[in-house]
Amino acid sequence: MTPPNPLTPLSFHILLSLVDAPAHGYGVLKVIEERTDGAEAPSTGALYLALQRLEREGLIEPATDPPPDADARRRYWALTESGRRAARAEVERMASLLDDAAVLALRAGGEGAGV
Repeated sequence: MTPPNPLTPLSFHILLSLVDAPAHGYGVLKVIEERTDGAEAPSTGALYLALQRLEREGLIEPATDPPPDADARRRYWALTESGRRAARAEVERMASLLDDAAVLALRAGGEGAGV
C-alpha cells in the first residue's frame, strides 16, 4: 500500500521517533511528547491505531532485533526502508513549503528569515 502524501502529523512523528532505534508504543508516545513539549501528544488509542495503519502501509514493522533491555511484554516497532523514504519525502515537502512561505513573506515586505 502506498502511504499518503503528505503524511499526517501523527504518522510523521511516529516515523521520526523510530529513525534511530526500535521502540514500543509507549516509548514512541514519550518521544512525541518530549519532541513537541506535549503540544502534539496523541491519545494512546490514536497512537495504537496509527501504528497498526503504518504497519499495514509497510512503513513500520515489528522489530526483529529489539534493544537488549527490551521488555518482553511489549511489542517493539522498527522503521522499514519505505518508512524511511516516506519520512524523508515529508521532510522535503515541508522544507519546500517553508521556502515558499519565506518567499511570500519577503514579497509582502516581511522579514522572511523569521518564517
